[in-house]
Amino acid sequence: MKIAVGADHAGFPLNKTIVKELQKAGHEVLDFGADRGDVPDDYPDYAKLVAEAVQAGRVERGLLVCGSGVGVTAAANKFRGIRACMCHDAYSAHQGVEHDDMNVLCLGALVVGPSLAIDLVHTFLNARFSGEERHLRRLAKIHTMEDNWCVRESHDK
Repeated sequence: MKIAVGADHAGFPLNKTIVKELQKAGHEVLDFGADRGDVPDDYPDYAKLVAEAVQAGRVERGLLVCGSGVGVTAAANKFRGIRACMCHDAYSAHQGVEHDDMNVLCLGALVVGPSLAIDLVHTFLNARFSGEERHLRRLAKIHTMEDNWCVRESHDK
């Protein structure tokens, strides 16, 4: 699977661990950084890059890491077609895909450790959308919301 990843300075160490694990598992990784953990930067910049890669179909799924997971979740969800969720438990990591067609997993590097994070990433990537009628109906309502209020693509490239 082709996966876009991004992390701010707070998520940098965990992101590097996750990237290595993804590559070891045979995934193709589009790594947007950060390149360092000692220089403060802004999580919306990474959320934008990952969201745009998913939105454009250049990757199948996205992964974002910041200190808490909250910031990257909020930022990524501003993009049409992005269903980014912060998951710090295995049930949410698979159920979010199976029921809600989640396409971006967000993690808090200051909340979960490397071992749990890797388990969550594998759980997220191995899950598949069920396609059940009730889930399709709910997603259609989300698409209607996006049609009315979300941006189609970024305007500052």
